[in-house]
Amino acid sequence: MRNGLVISLDGMGGDKAPHIVVEGAHLAREKFPEAKFIIYGDEAQIRPLVKKYEGLESVMEVRHTPDRVTAEDKPANALRHGRNSSMRLAIDTVAKGEADCVISAGNTGALMAMAKFSLKVMPGIHRPAIATYMPTKVAGHGTIFMDLGANAECTSQNLLEFAVLGGVFSREIFKIPEPRIALLNIGSEAMKGDELVKAASEVFAAARLPGKYVGYAEGNEIMTGDFDVVVTDGFTGNVTLKTMEGTASLIKHMMKEAFKSSWWVKLGMVLCLPSLPGLLIIYMALKKFSKRIDPRYYNGASLLGLKGLCIKSHGGTDGIGFANAIGVAAGLAANRFTDKVETELRRLGFEGHIEPLPEVTS
Repeated sequence: MRNGLVISLDGMGGDKAPHIVVEGAHLAREKFPEAKFIIYGDEAQIRPLVKKYEGLESVMEVRHTPDRVTAEDKPANALRHGRNSSMRLAIDTVAKGEADCVISAGNTGALMAMAKFSLKVMPGIHRPAIATYMPTKVAGHGTIFMDLGANAECTSQNLLEFAVLGGVFSREIFKIPEPRIALLNIGSEAMKGDELVKAASEVFAAARLPGKYVGYAEGNEIMTGDFDVVVTDGFTGNVTLKTMEGTASLIKHMMKEAFKSSWWVKLGMVLCLPSLPGLLIIYMALKKFSKRIDPRYYNGASLLGLKGLCIKSHGGTDGIGFANAIGVAAGLAANRFTDKVETELRRLGFEGHIEPLPEVTS
């Protein structure tokens, strides 16, 4: 019988693994000192990294495997030939009950395929979806945005399942009594959108949802704070997310360039030196702004619809970003999220509560 929070880690997943995985675990201990870790990967690479951080070795068990899933591996091949990979073994640890959750920054398609195979899908759900928390204009309020790439082609029934999962996520984790659920579309008018979106809108309006269906959301409305859950297919969601990340990165880059590109700006900063408190206030405000648009602090997307907790970290993140993904996993585990989702699905009578419309793929 295990005690406390146990987190399983794919030590070799991601562009900068295993360094960022080990560093992320170390940083996460500040907020979750009770957490213990099981990390899979090349012990010769991982062990020296673990020893760098004081106290980490006592809470991190290293399990050696030379195999890893690469970014180029196709999901089917990874599932078939990656039984001893760091990703698969990390997932299996949750399936066996040795850990509460698993985190990987590796190949998204392979992670979804392996997680579906090992953790299994909840009753009433045909396809799990990847969901993340998006910041909004309203301080302290975010939007659950999904699917982020697990399902490039969807049916209206798939989108309905995503809406149910997202609604439960919003209600149980963010304590919103009646989440406002919207479909991403190119306009708010009823006649706008392709056949998939129109069909899904009819299904949403007729279904029992853990929240209120409020119609369409346009791309520029995702982060206004007017919606709690925004649903779309995985292709559109992935493109949207990466566009947002690129925009945030561009804004940060342009701000830095603006402060160092002109001698007028540098002169202005020198003139401000006698007023150090004012300069410090400006610096703190800019730092807070920079953090609010930094994707690392929103890293950690949940694979919703599985019987076990599985978190996808951005493949190109650093230790801070990976630590945030660990925080997402720890929060969901502490809230017994999977149990609550299954309970809610049963309460809604979700299995067969509505006849799906003829399948329309995106």
